[in-house]
Amino acid sequence: MSFDRTLPRKGELELMALLFLHGMALASWFVPLGIVLDKAELGSIKSMAFAASAVAAMLSPLFFGAMADRSVPPAKVLRWISIATAATVSLIAVAIEARWSSWSVLLLIQLQALFCSPTSSLAGSIVFSQLVGSQRQFGTVRALGTIGWMAGCWTVSMFSLDASPRAFLLSGLLWCLLAAFTVRLSHASRSSSTVHRLTLRERFGWDALSLLKNHDHRVVFITSTLVAIPFAAFYPFTPPHLADLGLQRVSAWMSLGQISEVMALVCIGGILQRWKFKWVVSAGIGFGVLRYLLYATDSKWMVLLGLSLHGVAFTFTYISMQIYLAERIDAQWRTRAQALLAMMTGGIGNLAGYLGCGAWLAFCTTQNGTDWGAYWGWLCAIVVIVMVYFSASFRGTQAKSEGTKRDD
Repeated sequence: MSFDRTLPRKGELELMALLFLHGMALASWFVPLGIVLDKAELGSIKSMAFAASAVAAMLSPLFFGAMADRSVPPAKVLRWISIATAATVSLIAVAIEARWSSWSVLLLIQLQALFCSPTSSLAGSIVFSQLVGSQRQFGTVRALGTIGWMAGCWTVSMFSLDASPRAFLLSGLLWCLLAAFTVRLSHASRSSSTVHRLTLRERFGWDALSLLKNHDHRVVFITSTLVAIPFAAFYPFTPPHLADLGLQRVSAWMSLGQISEVMALVCIGGILQRWKFKWVVSAGIGFGVLRYLLYATDSKWMVLLGLSLHGVAFTFTYISMQIYLAERIDAQWRTRAQALLAMMTGGIGNLAGYLGCGAWLAFCTTQNGTDWGAYWGWLCAIVVIVMVYFSASFRGTQAKSEGTKRDD
């Protein structure tokens, strides 16, 4: 797809603001969730509460993505599901304060996840639709999402809401602000018109699976799913490892990964212009290998060094894949393609990762503690296998297929 105009600076700032608010709203929900549940004596549902986002990612992104591609402007879809997310997350705060049953709270968390899950792919689609050059611009714009996440963490801590359900009320307020902000973007996001009666498969977005007919697209989606399984161990199990090493203020140490992510996002545009996509993603997975290899040493400073590589591994792998889809997929398939990526990584990959990595941790843990060397060492080996698969399978040439824009 060609563009005959340049993006005004004002428009780029609006996109940055959109991602900043989105990141801040997400962080003020996800970061305090586990601590709030523990404080409210709901620790028994904590693992299921985190798995709710993975379950939702397998169900709702494609449905809302298909809606945004065909019948409703993406900004309007984002607006309404942001309002729904704000309502449900606020109701969760009320339910916890009122000491509703654990299953009632879990049901509300799953409902919130169904509304929240598509927001990332929709926001990304809106941004991509307005960028003149995805490779050059997206990284810098996307960095504001990470900065917004960090701002959400700091705001929760600043007002001492780390263990309070009131953090969810803050999240609800931020989702409302995001919904209001999308009014400024509605004119910039137009959906393609539908000229035939939609089938049930099309309404739920399952026709996006036709993108897998293309060899390189298929390799990208499969790789994103496979690498998400070992990568899923990072957020749940790095904090207890840091605690075992005697480090205090674990949340602050975890921000090392976010700092490196911002730096990598700013640089990714120039890197993709100079390096082939295949080698950028391979390098990203390779940084993931190095990260877990350093973790396996079970040495304080080596683990912190590995932690600092998280942002590079994430950006080179997943953000490059998002840019790949924006560059290679026709505009009328853009939102569904991003939604399919979200489903494969955040849904199938993360769910398998949370369950599998959790079971592996239990196996590596005895009365004497956790054998972190064995735990991270075997996950490192899995990442190596995925890197070899991608490097050997991705061709870098595009055969014409449904949804493909151009030959590479």
